[in-house]
Amino acid sequence: MEFQPLEIPGLVLIVPKVFEDPRGFFMEAYKKSAFAAHGIDWSFCQENHSRSSRGVLRGLHYQLPPMEQGKLVRVVRGALLDVAVDIRQGSPTYGQHAAVELTAENRHTFWIPPGFAHGFVALEDGTEMLYHVTNEYSPKDDRGIHYRDAALNIDWPLSDGEVLVSEKDSALPSLEKAENTFQF
Repeated sequence: MEFQPLEIPGLVLIVPKVFEDPRGFFMEAYKKSAFAAHGIDWSFCQENHSRSSRGVLRGLHYQLPPMEQGKLVRVVRGALLDVAVDIRQGSPTYGQHAAVELTAENRHTFWIPPGFAHGFVALEDGTEMLYHVTNEYSPKDDRGIHYRDAALNIDWPLSDGEVLVSEKDSALPSLEKAENTFQF
């Protein structure tokens, strides 16, 4: 595995070593010792599996402390643009985001630590994502930021007419108005 830190400290793109032959392929998707050696030394307590049609946009979501979640995200079918926004107050990169394309073909994994809002848009029909989280889902701590918050300047690859967003996500506040107790 190759661990590629992104421009925002804490975010890491993991590129697996894939062994392919006529039978198919093999790769290590997660190896505790390798992740720990690169500063990702978390325990995962829940795995989520999401399926989305092209244009479905989910996010930007996070949970408040003490139920904050780190997420280890991977696509097993299709393709999506995955986005993480730094919401750690006092961080030199507060309000900045990183976006990576995760596909079944590239098999990359994205580590998003606690203190980041997370969202994605499916680029193909039937896109399936698996992600492990460091804390269980807690409805009372669930929060979010509107995906089109102008202050975030996220260049989503699809226009508003092409995306399908839930009522809940459409009603999310801007970063400035969102409840947020994360500190850098």
